[in-house]
Amino acid sequence: MGKVFDAAEVAKHNSKESCWVILYGKVYDVTDFLSEHPGGSKIILKLSGQDATEEYDPIHPPGILEENLKPEAFLGTVDAATLPKPQADATPSQEEEKEAEVPMEALLNMDDIEQLATKKVSKKAWAYYYSASDDKISKHFNTEVYRSITLRPRVFIDCMKCDLDISVLGHKLGIPIYISPAAMARLGNPAGEAGIAEACRSFGGMQIISNNASMTPEQIVENAAPDQIFGWQLYVQTDRKKSEVQLARINRLKAIKFVVLTLDAPVPGKREDDERGNATGGAGQGESGVGKQLFQGTDPTLTWRDTLPWLAQHTDLPIILKGLQTHEDAYIASLHGPQIKGIILSNHGGRALDTAPPAVHTLLEIRKYCPEVFDKLEVWIDGGIRRGTDVVKALCLGAKAVGIGRPALWGLGAGGVDGVKRTLQILADETATTMRLLGVERVEQLGPQHINTRIVDQQIYDGPSGLDSLRSVYRAKL
Repeated sequence: MGKVFDAAEVAKHNSKESCWVILYGKVYDVTDFLSEHPGGSKIILKLSGQDATEEYDPIHPPGILEENLKPEAFLGTVDAATLPKPQADATPSQEEEKEAEVPMEALLNMDDIEQLATKKVSKKAWAYYYSASDDKISKHFNTEVYRSITLRPRVFIDCMKCDLDISVLGHKLGIPIYISPAAMARLGNPAGEAGIAEACRSFGGMQIISNNASMTPEQIVENAAPDQIFGWQLYVQTDRKKSEVQLARINRLKAIKFVVLTLDAPVPGKREDDERGNATGGAGQGESGVGKQLFQGTDPTLTWRDTLPWLAQHTDLPIILKGLQTHEDAYIASLHGPQIKGIILSNHGGRALDTAPPAVHTLLEIRKYCPEVFDKLEVWIDGGIRRGTDVVKALCLGAKAVGIGRPALWGLGAGGVDGVKRTLQILADETATTMRLLGVERVEQLGPQHINTRIVDQQIYDGPSGLDSLRSVYRAKL
């Protein structure tokens, strides 16, 4: 067990020259690790000489300590009696207690769920989940663009039945709504990503596990149903060996059926709410936000020519490219079969480049310039989904499946597993109602004839397609 330390003795080691931290009652010397920490040294030094468990636990998967620290970094344990007593939270008012006890069935839409979660999660969790880049224009436009598309209901059609089943990559799903890779779920609730998986199991839903999940992939899929479908998101690391080790680990998990290579955030956007939520002092003295810390070590040099062949060496799983925002890139992706099986149109939830287009714009671009892409690849989308009508409109435009990120995290924050189930139930019910009122029984029957996009069409890129030059380049290569 090693030596038993007094907390005051540990507190003396609070510098770059000697940096100790307490985690789960154990004392570690992390001085040599400061320069290697993916989130940078500042976040560790901020907690040096202290019990860092409360900050560390919600955002790090179990086992990460053992993977990154040398055995000799463990120095011993701390005498719990010498640790500072935690300050008691202010007693909640009767009104706050009443709000916290809201039954999940009383939550009727995504706004209700987000509002309740905002009251229940920590300021740090809220800041990370809510934040988006710069002025949050893309984040808000992701949702608003759906309001400019109108539906075209048909009448005198038997609408008793409605089937939400779809098939992606040859796997059957119970709903056309999947969980996008959403990081740091345990910031909002201890159930974390495993809780989201449990909720998906109830609906036959699919979950893409974040590269920055707060639980291990093994923990997340441990209690999955035999036919439950997972994907795994990859952020390629500058140290490629780390990504190769991750891929080898994912290859061994039968529940994970594909890899999602994320491309829409090669560098982090400026998420001001997140940065304020991690402030440590006055103006200009804040630490970088959770999002920026998570991007430390991410490789910004990925290319079509080099990255896909490297990836093929390390996994045989189907590859989905996430973050395409133009028809040109969708077209190039369609030339990379059979390795590339699908694409996700996404602007990273408005968290990367502000004023980047919503996925609906990219869907319409593809339909205008290179509709053959839909025949060569599965096209999924995410970003801004708040209603079942949004889901249906995306499906009408050719999306095979529709992802939600923040709504799942807000559901988790509002009510744990039950909150995520409520999120999925609301969206599934609204999707079914919309289909029935359109006179459509099955998802595959939805098409452009069920919507009017004239207002949004005016906003779509109207320049040269650029495809002739791309075709020439790729013909030469082939």
